[in-house]
Amino acid sequence: MGGKQDGEEACGKPAKYDPTFRGPIRNRSCTDIICCVLFLVFILGYIVVGVVAWVYGDPRQVLYPRNSTGAYCGVGANKDKPYLLYFNIFSCVLATNVITVAENGLQCPTTQVCVSSCPNVTWTVGADQLLQKVGEVFYTADRNFCLPGVPWDMPVIQSLQQELCPGFLLPSTPALGRCLPRVNSSTPPELPGIPSNTTISQGISGVLDSLSARDITVKIFEDVAQSWHWILVALGVALVLSLLFILLLRLVAGPLVLVLILGVLGVLAYGIYYCWEEYRVLRDKSAHINEVGITTNLGAYRNVQETWLAALIVLAVLEGILLLLLIFLRQRIRIAIALLKEASKAVGQMMSTLFYPLVTFVLLLICIVYWAMTALYLATSGQPQYVLWAPNASLPNCEKVQMNTSCNPMAQPVNYSCPGLKCVFQSYSSTGLVQRSLFNLQIYGVLGLFWTINWVLALGQCVLAGAFASFYWAFYKPQDIPTFPLSSAFIRTLRYHTGSLAFGALILTLVQIARVILEYIDSKLRGAQNPVARCIMCCFKCCLWCLEKFIKFLNRNAYIMIAIYGKNFCVSAKNAFMLLMRNIVRVVVLDKVTDLLLLFGKLLVVGGVGVLSFFFFTGRIQGLGRDFENPSLNYYWLPIMISILGAYVIASGFFSVFGMCVDTLFLCFLEDLERNDGSLDRPYYMPKSLLKILGKKNEEYPGDKKKKKK
Repeated sequence: MGGKQDGEEACGKPAKYDPTFRGPIRNRSCTDIICCVLFLVFILGYIVVGVVAWVYGDPRQVLYPRNSTGAYCGVGANKDKPYLLYFNIFSCVLATNVITVAENGLQCPTTQVCVSSCPNVTWTVGADQLLQKVGEVFYTADRNFCLPGVPWDMPVIQSLQQELCPGFLLPSTPALGRCLPRVNSSTPPELPGIPSNTTISQGISGVLDSLSARDITVKIFEDVAQSWHWILVALGVALVLSLLFILLLRLVAGPLVLVLILGVLGVLAYGIYYCWEEYRVLRDKSAHINEVGITTNLGAYRNVQETWLAALIVLAVLEGILLLLLIFLRQRIRIAIALLKEASKAVGQMMSTLFYPLVTFVLLLICIVYWAMTALYLATSGQPQYVLWAPNASLPNCEKVQMNTSCNPMAQPVNYSCPGLKCVFQSYSSTGLVQRSLFNLQIYGVLGLFWTINWVLALGQCVLAGAFASFYWAFYKPQDIPTFPLSSAFIRTLRYHTGSLAFGALILTLVQIARVILEYIDSKLRGAQNPVARCIMCCFKCCLWCLEKFIKFLNRNAYIMIAIYGKNFCVSAKNAFMLLMRNIVRVVVLDKVTDLLLLFGKLLVVGGVGVLSFFFFTGRIQGLGRDFENPSLNYYWLPIMISILGAYVIASGFFSVFGMCVDTLFLCFLEDLERNDGSLDRPYYMPKSLLKILGKKNEEYPGDKKKKKK
């Protein structure tokens, strides 16, 4: 007895009976106020960072192409000219490489102009047209591809020397807002300054890796447009299957868990049989490990009997341990099954909880979109810089011009003798207070992303825990269940426990940030082939991963205690941890049974939707009629993958609610065992199935007589 009491003291004192306790405490006060204020101040600063990014940022440089003067195509004065035309697309491959072009925002050393439409035919300035006027050669022939403001009466040869008009045109297709020549178009005529072996595809690769990316994108959009309604049908099937699986657990939880356990035992038994057969064959051949020795070719060890003997022993030990656990823990497995049934009943009583993940999804989407937009605006902050540029700076008249010096794009260059001299956009300035603090602001944004996401997830867990706790602690179900348990828990959590949720989310965020930093360091050190450093790095990563998992587990149970008792985060985390340690065997059994069951449910939903989608989109289901024919697709695997991914997201959302319900009811069940004894004054709140398993019962409750008389 003394040892048992010492063990209980080491894991905290059991909860005492409280005659006023009837579920989640209503009269509560705000918790972790300091962390709440810190979180609100941080959010205010996060908003300020977003405002600063919005004021100084210019995401149009990512969304829209720019012409040679830095003006955007499709915006402002160029609203009717959404496409960018390169006068000499081949300069992109002749003068630079793909990386340089990408770093400069797809800018090539050639004149670029915004146009309303891309050219459709091949055309080259003829020798007899050089002395004609620009208006005659370009404007009247509907070739409006010159720079704005080029006079009608300017000689064509002068416009070509100053690169005010293009010397040739190629049939082009819009891609990413740019007119890129068609790869399969005819070979262009001989052009001055362009080697004969330079192909159109080489010119395009100077701007993009390949135009096929656009073709694939177009086909993907076509497939989605053709099959989106069938994808919605597949997602609807996933929703129905997830809902049915949760509701049917009330009836088939016991047989289903039994089937899963027997399945695991059967797999291990088959593994033992297979290893024995391999061992017997190799033993008859006298294939010993001495013949192989020590080698880095792991496949060689498959041909020696010692390998299969070791595997046989390991599997046999696992089979024996699992059988012993089933024998000695059968009572706790029955408790876990009863809790799973009760959780299914609770979800059935409060169907609105199944759709709460939609609220979480919307909040997470807001957090991610806000961070992405803020990061984009910060990355594009700064004033545009313009420099002098000429297509050929080695000409005699251009040697005196100081190239790459600042200039005003609205004013023409002073030196008109240098052919093609113009003021072009170079980049955005990196000077200024915002630009100097850009790295710190981005770090602040990343911290805000992790903290807000973890807070939203914590909010969902605490709200669901409050709703399910009100179900358990209702003595008469469903009469004593609050009218709107989910909304009441949501308002109560936001009003009193924002600080506690922020505290738990901050702890988890710091660990996740540390993991991100460690991954960054590891990526930088991968070139160094130092085995000691690699081993130390792997150990650190493993430790942080385990720490993150433990904190998530502790936070989850702390939020349940917060939802029930309304205490601060530290006290709730301590009470939850001590309560679980006092019932560690039940915790392990319930956790593994629940994980196994939910894994089976996910496989059932995702696998079922995947198989149905495969047979439908590949046309293997016949006789459905014209209204149910599979659409004609370029990539039939695309809607299948979208359906599978969507089914996984839906199943994860439903089963996360069910998992939270099981954890909440389990903690309430443990508290119920410690608080009450089944007497008239201290009746158990657990269902009759659990009382029967535990061999306990409630004496007649004072309210029973009144209930019978009514």
